[in-house]
Amino acid sequence: MKLICITFIVFSSLGLSGKELAIMKNDSVIPEVNANNPKLFYDSLAVKASRHRVTELMYNWLISVPKEKVDKDLISYEYFRSFEKKKIGTITVKALEVFGPDLVDTAKTTDVWIEKVANKLHTKSNLFVIRKNLWIKEGQDLDPNLMMDNERLLRSLPYLQDVRIIIKPRQDDDQTVDVLILTKDVFSFGATASVGDLNTGSIGIYDRNIFGRGHELGVTMVGNSLKSPNIGFDAYYKANNINGSFINFSSGYSNTYLNEGFFISFQREFLRPQSVYAGGLTAIRSFRSNRITSTDLVVTTFPLDYLFLDGWYGRRLKHRIKANDSRFQVNLSGRIRYSSFYKRPEPDTNNNQYFANSTFYLAGLSFSQRTYVRDFLVYSYGITEDIPKGYLHELVVGYDHNEFGDRWYSHVFFSSGNLFRNKSYYFYSSFGIGSFWRPTGLEQGMADLKLNFISPLFHFGAVQSRQFVKIDYTFGINRFEMEDLLLRNSYGIRGFSGNSGKGKQRLTVNIENVLFQNRSILNFQTAFFSFIDLGLIGNSSKIIFTQQTYAGLGVGLRIRNENLVFKTIQVRLAYYPGSPASMSPIGITIDGVTKNQFYSFQPHGPEPLRFE
Repeated sequence: MKLICITFIVFSSLGLSGKELAIMKNDSVIPEVNANNPKLFYDSLAVKASRHRVTELMYNWLISVPKEKVDKDLISYEYFRSFEKKKIGTITVKALEVFGPDLVDTAKTTDVWIEKVANKLHTKSNLFVIRKNLWIKEGQDLDPNLMMDNERLLRSLPYLQDVRIIIKPRQDDDQTVDVLILTKDVFSFGATASVGDLNTGSIGIYDRNIFGRGHELGVTMVGNSLKSPNIGFDAYYKANNINGSFINFSSGYSNTYLNEGFFISFQREFLRPQSVYAGGLTAIRSFRSNRITSTDLVVTTFPLDYLFLDGWYGRRLKHRIKANDSRFQVNLSGRIRYSSFYKRPEPDTNNNQYFANSTFYLAGLSFSQRTYVRDFLVYSYGITEDIPKGYLHELVVGYDHNEFGDRWYSHVFFSSGNLFRNKSYYFYSSFGIGSFWRPTGLEQGMADLKLNFISPLFHFGAVQSRQFVKIDYTFGINRFEMEDLLLRNSYGIRGFSGNSGKGKQRLTVNIENVLFQNRSILNFQTAFFSFIDLGLIGNSSKIIFTQQTYAGLGVGLRIRNENLVFKTIQVRLAYYPGSPASMSPIGITIDGVTKNQFYSFQPHGPEPLRFE
């Protein structure tokens, strides 16, 4: 069938009969296709198909062009290690167009008019912006760890799609190498829109790379015909790596029917194992809000009015533990959180500490080791992904000076992620247990166990596939009445909206198979997926396997263009056997989803375990 379609496309494009085609071939107008280089055939066919709109569409849908093979040796740690201690001569940064070229073929161009227009509209990242994010310097001895960390840092910037550092040995000096840094931007302008019901909705625009300076700005209009203000807005501004200090600044203001307030934040992270210090300062002033933070699961109908201040500082300690392992680090950090409520719900015996005026002091000691493996087609669609492997173990203690009675806090947390020996299976596990405590007993305690398995790429017919398995068990210890675990979406069963799925104890199992399609249209990659989600939830006084059980299973399609900053478009059809009366057993959704992220094993400021 595909052969018939290809023949039709070629004939239709040329407008020739089979006889005329044979004559032209004999006259050497059409070259013979080299069996060892089928790309020539597909390139020629693409040109012919593009002459007519119908055949161009048929080509895009029917033809799967062999993808350029990525040289995995070029993106491995061993590649940098082969040039260890060579002196760095020059460092050149080459920024590629958003549409057309890639890191394999930098000379590739696009013939699609809308992509040509987008390339002209887009402002490439300023070379100064790229250079201020470089740890490597001209004249240095080449450090493979530093090269790997720097490439990963550049790739993590929100305005860059992918980065490749290439080492070029000099012909006249075998002790000196030149460095070429290839960067590929994303088209930084994006838009968002959502409709909650007939009375609510929002629409917004944002730019993640204003004038190529690496700054980000966004504005969203939020409307509700039944609540005041009927039309409000959210606005935010971010500046990454201020003056090469690796301090990120962000601020925002909101005045919608949901909340009113502003925030300001400065953050510096432990970006690499050799980072000496990190810290942050955040201030939130809320005049009207239904929750303390945007990620807080506890929602109240009472409009909260409060001030929240948070500051932390951490430092890498000198040590003799694993002295020969440059990827190992020991960190000591401290944090102070201050909360002051001006308006809040009346305290009660079951929840009186949740909206409490308090000053919370925390100290943490962490041990970590991290390195990275490059791969493709895990959470992204063809761009390089950095899979962290290593561990992060931490001990946190704290003292909560609380208006309802002072209390202590402590927890331990262990995490590990690695590839199985001689196999590219990825396995992550973590366990944490902690609680506030008084002489009278424990309070707001919890234990959490997570297991995450990702299979290597394998062929399923003509496409590549992966399998993902996640298991999560959370147990609450004397939690407040208003604190509940949920089964909704990322917390258990995707698409689940029933209020019945809540409690103080939860076990979830998520199994997903993803089929990455070879074909793309205008660089929009697609992936089909199937899933089975299982959730058990209830109170913490019984064994979890005796609690209420819910499930969801279904199929879906994800569509993503890695050249754009838009979220991944997801279409999902699900069936929920034994669903609660408050929700339909069949769910169909079309929404935008953010890409999953790997746990980084990166040390951070001390904070309590999250019960979510």
